[in-house]
Formats: sequence, C-alpha cells, structure tokens
Amino acid sequence: MLDDYQDSLDFLYGRLNYEWLGMPRSPAELRLGWERRLLRLLGDPHDALRIVHVAGTKGKGSTAAMLAAALSASGIRVGLFCSPHLHRLEERFTIDGQAASPGELIGLTDAVRPAVAELDARCADRSYRRLTFFEIITAMGLLHFARSQVGAVVLEVGLGGRLDATNVVHPALSVVTTISYDHTRLLGTTLEAIATEKAGILKRGRPAISGVREPEARAPIARIARQRGCALRELDVDFTYRYEPPTPPLARPAAGRVAVRSWRTDWGVLDLPLLGPHQARNAAVALASLDVLAEQGLVVDRAAVVRGFATLQWPARVEVLGESPYLVIDGAHNVASAEALVETLRACFPVTHRTLVFGTTRDKDLKGQLRALLPCFDALVATRYVENPRSVPPEDVAAAILELDGRATSVTADPAEALAAARRIAPRDGLICVTGSLFLAAEARALILKNETIPAMSRVMT
Repeated sequence: MLDDYQDSLDFLYGRLNYEWLGMPRSPAELRLGWERRLLRLLGDPHDALRIVHVAGTKGKGSTAAMLAAALSASGIRVGLFCSPHLHRLEERFTIDGQAASPGELIGLTDAVRPAVAELDARCADRSYRRLTFFEIITAMGLLHFARSQVGAVVLEVGLGGRLDATNVVHPALSVVTTISYDHTRLLGTTLEAIATEKAGILKRGRPAISGVREPEARAPIARIARQRGCALRELDVDFTYRYEPPTPPLARPAAGRVAVRSWRTDWGVLDLPLLGPHQARNAAVALASLDVLAEQGLVVDRAAVVRGFATLQWPARVEVLGESPYLVIDGAHNVASAEALVETLRACFPVTHRTLVFGTTRDKDLKGQLRALLPCFDALVATRYVENPRSVPPEDVAAAILELDGRATSVTADPAEALAAARRIAPRDGLICVTGSLFLAAEARALILKNETIPAMSRVMT
C-alpha cells in the first residue's frame, strides 16, 4: 500500500502546481473549461451535492471550518474542502472532521487517472496547458464527497473566485468573507477589482452572504448580486455581531465571546472557538450562512453550534502548541492577516516578552507584513521554509527589518534552527510566534509536535 500511496502522490505532485511555482503570469492561464471536462468524465459528481462555496481574502478557511463544524454537530454528514494542507494531502478533503485515509486517496487517484490521461491526450497537439495539481485534487474532493453521500459540502476557494477551479459548482449558497490586498498581480490592485474577482463565485438565482465592510469592495459585490438575481445578505445590514474580548489581565490565552443577531435568528452570546477578534466576524458570517441554509430546510439550532464550536480545532490559525514559553503558530501571509495576528496577541494573550520567528513567500508584501508585526515583538528571528522553493531568503527578511526599524535580527537557515534560536531568546514566561506563511507554519508545527518535551495544548481555555 505504501508504494501505491507514494505513486499517487508522485502522480499528483508531478502536475503543474502553482502553490510551488507561484501564481500564473496572467489570468488567461486559469480556465474553467478543463475542470468542467474532467468532472464530466467523472460523472459530474458535484451536481448531486449541496454546496456552500466560500471565498475571501482572509477568514474563508476559518469561516468554512466553523460552518462545517456546526453542520456536523447537528447530525449532517459534512464534507470540507480546504487548501493548502499542512502535513498530508488528505487534509484537504475531510468528512465530519476526519481526513480522507491513504487508501481513499489511492482510490480517488486511480479513479481520476483515466480521465486525466484522456484530457492530456487532447492537449498533446495544442498550446493548452494540461490539468493542474489543484484542478485534479478539486475533482477528487468532489468525487470523494459524492461517493461518501455527504449531506452538505463546504467548499473553500483556492485563489480569487471567478477563475478558481472550484467555481464550476452550482452552490446552494455563495459566501464572501472579507476583501483586502493579496495576489494583486492576478486579482487586481484595487479593492474594487479584487472584490469583483471574488464575487465571481455568485451564481444566478442563488443566495449569497457578504462579510465585507469596505464601501469600495461592497459595491461590486452588491452590483454582481443584482445582475445575477442573488438574494444578498450583508454584514451590518442584515446581520450584526459584537465581540466580547477576554477580561484582562490574562493568566493564559483566551478567545473571548461573540454575540450575533441576524434577520432570522438571535444567536445570543457564544464562546468563540478560535482566538482573535477577527474570528468574531468569521463566526457571524458562518451563522448568517446557517440562517440562509435554514431557509432552504437545512436547520441547525444554537445547541448544535455550541457543540460544534466547542470541539473545533483549526491548525495554524493562532494555534497554541506549547507553553513555558507559549509557542504560537499562525499562517498569516498578507498584511491584513498580519494585522489580525497582532490584534489577537494583544487581546487574547498575557502581556509578556514576545519573540517573532518570521519567513514569507516571494510574491507577498514583505515590508507590509513586517510593518504590522514589528511593533508587537521584542526579539526577532528571520528564517525560511525549506520544502517549497518560493521562500524569501532570511537575509532579505533581516535586511527589510533593519531598513524598517533599525533592529538587528537573528538570521537562521531553516525552521529548526529558528525555533532553537527563539527558545534561547525567549524567557520561560514569554511567547514565541512563528508566522509569515502557511508553508513555514506547517514546517514549524511538524517540528514542535515531534518534540515530546513540549506540553501540547489541545484547546485554549476560554
């Protein structure tokens, strides 16, 4: 079985993979036609699924996870498709919180191989590119959920929305969480342009939820919703929330609470399942999404939400993996998510000495992230992830820090060396935070979890 599993991984990772190579040079490289053809050869498994399609610059993964957890706790069998994965490819398609097994991955790969080969043959004498890694695993995820006869699927967009491979589905509900600057070369340099791309997931006559607040981003979403006849529910218009931060001084990390009221339901005050004020907005968007689904007959009550939130774990999103000092792993990779991380450290953690371990990706706003992060930290360690070729050299990170605020930085070659340096710097009652990229978060997380001397924290106390 191990040989078959490795063969499956070799087949999939042998495809064009933008997660490794960086974003395509132009939107013209992203076309939905091949994804539709692939799914057609597989019997269009997505057509039988009730899908909630989730896009957004940040918050889409957390919102999708909260929504899936609440649906699952209500007794509905729920598939969740998300990306990228941290440690195993199978993490990208889970059912009721359980990742697909290696055997299921092998079976899904075997199922798509003939269809992929047929489409490859059609490309042989043309200038078209072949199916990509993400297109194939998107089809595999949808096939997995159809085979497993799930009652609902929460489908997270990979990049953008309009041209993302997931945008071939006909969802019961489309969700746009937030809009901020990221992937500007591909999506546009204004919030209006980025919002237009992400609102491309809205489908004619299907309802939509928006958690977007910025006027220049709200306008194109509302315009597209009107053009397509979508019943649009908007944050601060159709639903509201109030974040209740944990009461200082804090003895340990605490998430706080959120009160949510929509056009349909007063959800009352709920414990947040994830750390950070930004998670209050994500929870509100998830609950508003449940209200739309309830209007379609898929009812989830407050008790199920409480149960789902109580057991939710979402790795590498301000995840606390140890204490003395606290070890925090976060996948923040753009300016907006870096700002949210800083806000979370200040609102949800004890006041203490903080050490930053930072590494990022070549096409990200390095200085923008650092401007948000540096004021929050007392000591700095620059590093890089090593299992993906897109990382920024740590010397460049250190040079950017020196230019921005004049501080010296420890320069390390990889996450293992960076963690060792951070532990030498951080006091026992301090905090170490690893951030800048989900790729870095994944590598650091694997190292931390292998170290049995570090006390793991299965869940943050609220």
